[in-house]
Amino acid sequence: MIEKLLAEQDGVVTTAQALTAGLTPEAIEWRVHTGRWRRTSRGVFFAVDRPFTDDARIRCAAWSTSAGALSGPAAAYWHRMLPRAPETIEVTVPRTRSGRGITGVRLRRRDLPNVDVVIVRRVLVTRTPLTVLEASTVLGPEVMDRALQKTMTLDHLRRAHARNPGRRGYVRAEQLLRAAEGGARSEAERLFRRIMRSAHITGLRVNLPYAGYVLDFAFPHARVCVEIDGWAFHSDSAAFHRDRIRQNVLSREWTVLRYTWRDLVERPDEVAAEVRRFVTG
Repeated sequence: MIEKLLAEQDGVVTTAQALTAGLTPEAIEWRVHTGRWRRTSRGVFFAVDRPFTDDARIRCAAWSTSAGALSGPAAAYWHRMLPRAPETIEVTVPRTRSGRGITGVRLRRRDLPNVDVVIVRRVLVTRTPLTVLEASTVLGPEVMDRALQKTMTLDHLRRAHARNPGRRGYVRAEQLLRAAEGGARSEAERLFRRIMRSAHITGLRVNLPYAGYVLDFAFPHARVCVEIDGWAFHSDSAAFHRDRIRQNVLSREWTVLRYTWRDLVERPDEVAAEVRRFVTG
């Protein structure tokens, strides 16, 4: 029975699980003493006759805490939203829990609503809406965008956001939600204007009509226009086709620069330098 359990749990087992499977405390210690098992933290063991995979590493991290739930990018990986596991595993534990995390584990102390946690493959993890919010604030809006292209809805995200105020990354998540709800246009206009003002780049026109289209931003004197790529979940194949036609029409008369909302947030100085180069060149 213990071998079946190890096979199902990536070679990781807890003391409580081993005892339930029929082992005695002496049998557990014998396995550790003879090198068959490695103790990764108090009450958590790994059977060394198999590879120590990312899944095994995450199980060890999650089970090293009492009542802790995988969160952030680690939770996104556990939900199979990400192809690779993060180097540091984040675990959210109740505020009342004492102790420190093991090497490679970052503890977050916060009380999670019951509705926002779930057991996945025997590991407690934040549910997908909260996971998407928290992972997006670390890894960028692509995480949220991919989720919204599938079964996630903005209502799911908004509800999870409202249930968890004051958490790390809350303000950033609010920005991402506002951008997603508005297709990023209103947020992009505000951010891009601020970037241009800070860089003292003048001559900007907003929402300039041209050839039956409306340009997001334009510098008519330099024939440079700036297009902001919105969120993919708002698009479909027809919208993608229309966008390609629009690009071809504009490029006949304009130099077209394209930026994502993430570009404006995370690398504004680079955006300003590139715009300046084309506008003044």
